[in-house]
Amino acid sequence: MAAPTPWDRAAEPNAAGLLLDRFVASGLVTQEMLNISKKSASCFVNFSRLQQITNMQAELYQKNLEIELLKLEKDAADVVHPSFLAQKCNALQNMNNHLEAVLKEKRSLRQRLLKPMCQENLPIEAVYHRYMVHLLELAVTFIERLENHLETIRNIPHLDENLKKMSMALAQMDILVTETEELAENILKWREQQKEVSSCIPKILAKENYLRKHDVTMPSLPFTSKVHVQTANAR
Repeated sequence: MAAPTPWDRAAEPNAAGLLLDRFVASGLVTQEMLNISKKSASCFVNFSRLQQITNMQAELYQKNLEIELLKLEKDAADVVHPSFLAQKCNALQNMNNHLEAVLKEKRSLRQRLLKPMCQENLPIEAVYHRYMVHLLELAVTFIERLENHLETIRNIPHLDENLKKMSMALAQMDILVTETEELAENILKWREQQKEVSSCIPKILAKENYLRKHDVTMPSLPFTSKVHVQTANAR
């Protein structure tokens, strides 16, 4: 609780209070002036607010610094955090133990690798026999198609070049198909002409024989000459 001020008239009477009463009674000091003097100055209020703002900014800076440290620790947790380091150490230790065991049994492992694997059985439980049968079928199918798969993989780098060759071959095939169609149309036209010529030849020969029998000479018609020319060309 704040201590009463000396000029507070509601507090216990003292020398300062009695003196102020006399000033008020004489008119030198008014009650409004005394009331204003009781209030805290505005500059001190601003100073307190400024101090609060400064404290809040310092606290905010501290929190941001802690957040940055936590982010850094999260990013480097797999390198710095003890739990992750312990896991890596355990994995390395297990690998080291395995390698030591392999080095100790190096001679026996080498003999087992040199020994042929024929006439040996793998112990498999009866529950997994049907899966092994299916697995063997898949293995046989894979081995049968292995060469095709390898050939496909080998052709992957040359795929663009093969596509260009196929495009060129298709263009040439289109040209050959067009030429073949034109040639077929020409052959059909030639066959029609040959049919017309072959149908006209017996009539012409019959007319010539008739004229020879009757000793009649007739001027050569342009049609007959055209027919003779066509037959000659055909021959």
